[in-house]
Amino acid sequence: MKIVAITSCSTGIAHTYMAAENLETAAKKLGVEIKVETQGSIGVENALTSAEIAAADGVIIAASTTVNKDRFSGKKLLDVDVTEAVDHPEELFERVKTAPVYQENKDSSNDASANSTEPKATNNVGNKAKGIYGHLMTGVSYMIPFVVAGGICTALAFAVGGINAHGVLAQAISKLGNTAMGLMWPVLAGYTAFSIADRPGLVPGMVAGMLSSSMNAGFLGALLGGFLAGYTVLAMKKWIKLPSSFSGLMPILIIPLISTLFVGLVMKFIIGTPITALNKGITAWLNSLTGVNSVLLGLILGAMMAIDLAGPIGKAAYFFGVASLTNLSAGQTSPIMAAVMVSGMVPPLALALSSTVLGKNLYSKDEREAGKSAWVLGLSFISEGAIPFAATDPIRVLAAMTVGSAITGGLSMWFKCGIAVPHGGFFVFLIPGAVSHVLLYVIALVVGTVISGFLITFLKKMRYKGKEVNA
Repeated sequence: MKIVAITSCSTGIAHTYMAAENLETAAKKLGVEIKVETQGSIGVENALTSAEIAAADGVIIAASTTVNKDRFSGKKLLDVDVTEAVDHPEELFERVKTAPVYQENKDSSNDASANSTEPKATNNVGNKAKGIYGHLMTGVSYMIPFVVAGGICTALAFAVGGINAHGVLAQAISKLGNTAMGLMWPVLAGYTAFSIADRPGLVPGMVAGMLSSSMNAGFLGALLGGFLAGYTVLAMKKWIKLPSSFSGLMPILIIPLISTLFVGLVMKFIIGTPITALNKGITAWLNSLTGVNSVLLGLILGAMMAIDLAGPIGKAAYFFGVASLTNLSAGQTSPIMAAVMVSGMVPPLALALSSTVLGKNLYSKDEREAGKSAWVLGLSFISEGAIPFAATDPIRVLAAMTVGSAITGGLSMWFKCGIAVPHGGFFVFLIPGAVSHVLLYVIALVVGTVISGFLITFLKKMRYKGKEVNA
């Protein structure tokens, strides 16, 4: 059997490549010939050719973002979330045998980019189970590089010119960081709309995101604006029919103009005001949190970061942290983002500690090798480094990780730690001004890591009753 596959996750970092590797490993074990195209944060790699697709017996798309399926018309196509390829790759090869034959969407057949390998909308509105989440994750996957680049530029400005970025070079770097961060809401809204309605959704989506930014409507405003723009354009493409001699005006004049007017006015006079008020209210509430209340929030955010290892719950906590950065003044740090980041570092670090130091005899050879990589992934704030362990023993691993991450998040808030960047892990701890109370921040990380590390080792020993695991 010959299979072609595509993997893609919302961040385009860990799940994308873990899913591809697991599919390739499972295929080798089952004697299946496979080629996997990855659509990650650096673009399309190992792109599928027309000849390879034509020779394939089936197609597996494992993605949490929206992927263009038009190339696979007439092929058996299995469309699942990327986590299924990470956790249960062998099952997908059985399921693809009975998968339905995909028929190219007629609405997108005349799109000039229909044969492109670039991720784009499928216009499959009926795919409700994956549709809404897939559209959101597509927007997020394009947004995150702007957030990371902008945040780290801001931290570098602090390193060069102090917490207030004094000096010409520091101010220039700070401006670059602010510019990149300022684009994140337009990019989120624009590419959410793009996922829904293809390229015509970009204009109204980005305008909605810019309005959300200027009105201080934040993440919620950009999100609602992106969906409004996407489905507005989709409705226009479906219901507005022009004579063939005027059809060329649709993508360059009629759709951009009417959709932008409609979405912009709705954002300005209907959606924007209440969302802005809600956003300000949430910000004021967060700023008022002290003592037990702030620790409780840290516990909740920490637990969310570990309970599904960068799944939908973890991403919700992460976006909450990112949103808190957008309301900061120059030189300020966010305690919310600090609790989120440090908690997300705990799971891979704790499993690295357990599998390479505390309980090496309780893990298989492959898990011990994964533990070595987990040290680096954890320090880099890539929670997905814990997934190989959770896939084989989810209840014990997730329970132990959630405890340690929750404690770390609570300690971070209790110590009043803050951070000015949305990513980078331990490596941004070294930048002066990027983290407030950095020594206490490191203590919070170590405490949570040790607690989860010892807890998972204890639970493993209870499971195996002290027996070594066969390599």
